[in-house]
Amino acid sequence: MDIEQRQSELIDHFVKQATAASNAPALTSVIVDATSHPLLFAFSEILDLPNVVQLEATDSKVYLDMLRLFAHGIWSDYKSNAERLPQLVPDQILKLKQLTVLTLAETHKVLPYDQLMQELDVTNVRELEDFLINECMYARIMTAFNGRNHGSLLGGSDYHCRTELLKWLNCACLSILCAFMQLWGIVRGKLDQLRRCLEVQFAAGRDLRPGQLGNMIQTLSNWLSTSENMLVSIQDKIKWADSMSEVDKKHRKDVEEKVDEVKKSLFKAILCNLKCLFFMIGIYWSTCLTYIVAEVTHCKQGDIDFRGHEEICSESGGVMDYEEDRSRPKR
Repeated sequence: MDIEQRQSELIDHFVKQATAASNAPALTSVIVDATSHPLLFAFSEILDLPNVVQLEATDSKVYLDMLRLFAHGIWSDYKSNAERLPQLVPDQILKLKQLTVLTLAETHKVLPYDQLMQELDVTNVRELEDFLINECMYARIMTAFNGRNHGSLLGGSDYHCRTELLKWLNCACLSILCAFMQLWGIVRGKLDQLRRCLEVQFAAGRDLRPGQLGNMIQTLSNWLSTSENMLVSIQDKIKWADSMSEVDKKHRKDVEEKVDEVKKSLFKAILCNLKCLFFMIGIYWSTCLTYIVAEVTHCKQGDIDFRGHEEICSESGGVMDYEEDRSRPKR
């Protein structure tokens, strides 16, 4: 069950009690109970009840002022007007300090320790961190551990609630417990001890203060205007991106066409060079063949001439033998 639904149940419970109150003492008792309840952080519905508004003209006006303090104020407001307000019980003091943290978290997501210690009347860092962890981050689950009276929220008697919770804790693992505690906290964030600050990730909302609605409307109007300007800027960027995409496509097409032209030119040049090469090779081989044929023809002709000479020398009455020629006397 989320925070909003739990708040709604508690508000309905106290609104019914306040509506049924027949006199001022009974109504002031309801106000004290509501402002002391550890799980209630919204009071505007109770504050707007007709019989509560009528306390303005009675001796119980201080309780109406106290209810307004819990609806819209913080701890420093109480310290400034303590003499005009009823004395707060410890549960109310704790509640008002929790509400102070929620108010600070509305406008700042990083809360310095020094600011928190000043606003909460805390004297040291250890006390501040214990308060933030036990009473803000894990406020609801710690309330259950402490056994405070909130049977109207959880159903059944306080003893029964504690018993069921202990049974659940015995069965649940530590990781589920931590997730459950974070889910129930009024503030979620991170304590940065090095930078001495609380980094707020989530904070429960408070009642709207007088005049705050106009500020919220102005803030939302500014946000809407900023969003519209951002939308126009995004649309301009989209148009620019589309135009650049078209330019890129055209450039890519031109480059591809030029590449194709270069490829064709290279192919033609290579083809021409190959033709020239083949032509030169043909001329070379033709010359070689002509030379070879001429040499072969010359060799054949020489062989024929040689054979003819041998035939002439071998005929009778032809050339004298070499020995015969040597035996003849020379003149």
